[in-house]
Order: sequence, then structure tokens, then C-alpha cells
Amino acid sequence: MSHDQIAITVVMMAVIGMFMWGRWRHDMVAVGALLACVVLGLVAPGQAFAGFSHPAVVTVACVLVLSRGLQLSGAVDVLSRAVLPDSARPTASIAALAALAAVLSAFMNNVGALALLMPVAIQVASRLDLPPGKLLMPLAFGSILGGTMTLIGTPPNLIVSGFRGSRPDMGAFGMFDFSMVGLPLTAVGVVFIALVGWRLVPARKQAGTAGFETSSYITELRVPENSAIEGKQVREVTRVLADLDAQMLDLVRNDVYVRSPRPGKVLRAGDILVLEANVGVLAEVLSRLDLKLEEDKPPAGSDGADKGDGDRQEERVGAGMAKSSGSTGPEADQEEGGETPPESVHDTEAGLVEMAVLPESRIVGSSASDLLLRSRYGINLLAVARQDSFTIARLRSLRFKPGDVLLLQGRRDVLNEFANSSGCVPLAQRDLNIPDKRKALLAAGILGVSVGVAALDLLPAAVSFAGGVLASMALRTVPLRTVYEAVDWPVVILLGALLPVAGAMQSTGLADLIARLLLDTMAQGNAFVGLAVIMATTMVLTDFMNNTATAAVMAPVGLGAALRLGVNPDTFLMAVAIGASCAFLTPIGHQNNTLILGPGGFRFGDYWRMGLPMDVLVLSVSLPLLLIFWPL
Repeated sequence: MSHDQIAITVVMMAVIGMFMWGRWRHDMVAVGALLACVVLGLVAPGQAFAGFSHPAVVTVACVLVLSRGLQLSGAVDVLSRAVLPDSARPTASIAALAALAAVLSAFMNNVGALALLMPVAIQVASRLDLPPGKLLMPLAFGSILGGTMTLIGTPPNLIVSGFRGSRPDMGAFGMFDFSMVGLPLTAVGVVFIALVGWRLVPARKQAGTAGFETSSYITELRVPENSAIEGKQVREVTRVLADLDAQMLDLVRNDVYVRSPRPGKVLRAGDILVLEANVGVLAEVLSRLDLKLEEDKPPAGSDGADKGDGDRQEERVGAGMAKSSGSTGPEADQEEGGETPPESVHDTEAGLVEMAVLPESRIVGSSASDLLLRSRYGINLLAVARQDSFTIARLRSLRFKPGDVLLLQGRRDVLNEFANSSGCVPLAQRDLNIPDKRKALLAAGILGVSVGVAALDLLPAAVSFAGGVLASMALRTVPLRTVYEAVDWPVVILLGALLPVAGAMQSTGLADLIARLLLDTMAQGNAFVGLAVIMATTMVLTDFMNNTATAAVMAPVGLGAALRLGVNPDTFLMAVAIGASCAFLTPIGHQNNTLILGPGGFRFGDYWRMGLPMDVLVLSVSLPLLLIFWPL
């Protein structure tokens, strides 16, 4: 071995050891490896950060932003309701969940796809009287398989494609080049998961979830014009609510409060339903019944002609409070004169937060109308949770008590300011996305156009998806403040730092040396056995390392093996991409496995029971497919 080969070997052994140790974050290890390569002369200083301008890095960042648009708009919620059966048996339900996760993961970040479907899976598990893990592990594995179907499905695909594109005699893979193997592999995998796999998952009790628990919320939902439930009877709505673990308490019609409306009463547009529901199912209730949150509206005062009696009453009370408290200045003048109030909570940068009312809070004994929540602060009170039962005339009239939990909507900076000034404490953030059909269509359309442009080679993938991000920002399907928050920066740093390191493995000849060692000792010159060895080695590594890091390490090794054997390098690169994506044996091999660890109540050793058959399945199905579509 040459001096450079010894140096890069030491660096890579240290990197693999640090990845497996897990003490430092993967991006920290990757940056350390990059700097070590620069110091040792393995990477030219001028090229140290060239990886961050690589199209694969840009594409990953852009896909993460577009995925956030699908999440925030409720597009996935709409799709899940259309696909998932309401009363199916376990096999059908698990098949639908895993298939939906796979389809979503092919076009969006697979961690985001899993996070969106986890609440649905837990709800289905409760309906089927199954431990949550019986559905969460199939869901996670389905989302991992789905990433193998497209270029943007998972970072390892982008890494392998980028490595191929960096070769002067080769170009990057296309958007659907991975589909020829990934699609049938995913289909077979989903069938196995639904028929056999979920039965292998150990039944564990759900671990304590992070965050907090509150009692059910009381909220008001309005029946809009042309709603799906307009003209339906109360009993029909009650049945749907029962399936969602929610219940209808009362009804408000023409400002008349009707307690416990009779089952045969027909609902009309403009009716307000007073419901009791857990915060986790509010979005599902809104979508399933085609309702609108009554308090989800612009602040009162922006248009006097549109104000209702409740809004006018709020202004009168608020004006009186401003006078009695001696308020002065522009804010008080605007409230008394009916000028434009603070920015609308319909601003795309609005958020939802739950706040607990402390005993010493200054809002104890006050109502939303008293506090001018909407007209003065630009905050909507969407729902209230209280430990003891209560009856209210209207939500805005409820007087707050210590221990109440308020679901508030507004600009995040305003919500933070209100928390500080009111003596309320924000609780752990919940992901509750109020469905917006218009934004859902826009978000899906932007992603579809971006994929189509890249697939037709009209523009490079990085440029196409960057254009999609720009369109998302312009059309506000992603709040401007959260664009950069949507990017998983540790993954981006990991990609940008490891690409030059992988290049150093190739340029020093270490990749060829490792490939020769594997081929001579195990494959003995047989190309098919060599292909199987490369894929199996990649799959073992990815169970203990980050899948992106594994792809960066094994891509040059796979290419070196192909060149040494004199066979098609694409076959080996595809094997690396599939192997790096398929981490099923441990909770640390893939973020999706880690994500279900707590909610599923799993232990470290629980994954191999379903994961080992999955690994065997992946090898058995993908190797013949590689020989068919990417012949040696």
C-alpha cells in the first residue's frame, strides 16, 4: 500500500468506527474526515468544500423543502383518507399503509412520509386492537422500500448518481432509472409485509410518548356552503365522529344554542357544531366532515361590513378595557377607531401552539372576547381543554381557569409575545396541519411538475427542484420563515463533506484495493458472486452506519469492483444504492427505524425478526432484477 492509501485507510476506519460508536453526530464525523483528508494532502484545499455545490446536495435540500409543503398543506392527509380503508382487516390495512408510505417516499423525504402517517397507523392499530408496533414497523419498512424507486427517493440514490456523474466517461442516473429494480422490489416487499412480515413483529406496549397529555378539546366547527355534510342528519355525523373518537355536544344555529340536538335534525350551511375531540384527530375531523374551524378567520375589524355580532361585541368590550386601563398610543387608537388590526392569522407564517394557563396568569377569569385575542393580537382561539367537564354558550365567551390548555393560532412571534405577557406557558409543539385544499393542490402540482421536468431531462434535477422551491415560496405553500427550517442540515453537511472523501478513496486507489480484496477472497473472480458480495456488504454496513455515509463509502468500492471484473459498472452502483437504502436489522441504520423505536415500544433486538427476512427478500429479488435490467 502507498502512503496515501494507508492515510485514507486510517481515516475511513476512524470514520466507520465513529459512525458505529454513535457518540458524535454523523455530520460532525464527516466534516472531521474531510478536514483530515485536507491536512493529509488527500484532498486539495481548493476542492475541500466542492461537495457542497454538488447537484446531489442541492437536490436533497430542495426535496426536503417541497416535502414540507406537502406536509403543511394537508395533501398527504387527503391522500391517506382516499387510500386507507375504514373498516378493513389487519392484512388489508397494513398493505394499504405500507403501499401509501412507499409511494410517498418515492417522491418526498421518507422520514417526512413516515412522520405524517404514524398518527394514522396508531389510530388504525387502536381500531384493530393491535399493539402500535405491529403497524409502525411495517409502515417504516414500507417507506424505506419506497425510497428505492426514484432518484429523489432517498439520499443514497443521489449519492450514487452523483458519484457516477463525477466520472468523466459517465453521467448521472435519471429520475426513474432506479424504478426498474426498485418498483418490483417494493411491490414484493409490501406484499410480504402485509401477508407475513407484520406477524413477525414482537408485540410491545407503547412506550411513554414525548410531550404531554391533555383532556379532549372543546372546539367549534362551522358547516360551510356546499359542505359534504350539508343536508345530512346529526346521527350520520355522529357515526363518523365516533369512528374518530370524537363526539358532537351541541349545535349553534342563527346564534341560538341547541344543546344535545336530536339525531334526526338536518344540518344546514352556517351551523356551528360544538365538538369534543383530541387534538390529534382535529385535522381528520375537519377533512372527513368537510368543516371549517369557526375561529379560524382573519381578525375582526379589517372589514366592518363583515363583522358578526360576536365580533362587534368583542370590539365593544375591548374598547372599554382599553379605556379603563388607561391604554394610550397607536394601538389603543386603532382599537377604538376600528382601524386595521394586527396582521391576519391567515398569514402563511402562522402557526399552532398549545398553551397552559398558569394559576398566576393574568388571563384567569377573562375570555377571548375580553382579551381581544383576534382583533388586538391577531390570535385565534381554536379550542380549549379542561380537566373537568364544562358547558359554554360560545367558545369566545368561556372564562379561562388555571390548568386550561388553549389551542391558539397566530404568528409565532406574536404567540411567543402573548405567552410572555399573559403568564401562559407554551407546551410541547404538536404537528396539527389544518387541511387547505388549494395549497394541497398547489404543493402536489409543484412537486409533480418538478419531477416531470427532471424525468424528461428538460432541466437537471437540481435545477428543476430548485425551481420548485422558488415556486413554493412564491405561492406560499411553504411559509417563508420555515423554508430553511425544512432542510435537514446535518444530512446536507454529511453529503457535502463525504463526497470529496469518497473521491479520495477512488483517486488513491483504496477503493480498487478493497474491491480486489473482496473479489479475490470471496467472489474469486465470479461477477455474479462479486455483485452479491458488494450488495450484502453494503447492507451490513448500513445497519450500523448512516445510509448516506454507507453509500458514499461503498460507491467507489462498487465501481472499483466492476472495473476490475470488466463488467457493467452501473450494475454494481445500483447494487450499492439498493443495499445502502435497505437497513432493516437495527434501529440506528435508518432514521425511520429510530423514529418508531419509542412509539412502538421496541427494543434494539426486535428489528431483526422482521428485518432479517426482509434482507433475504431484498437480495433474492433485486439480484435477478439487476441482471435483467442492468446486465453485466
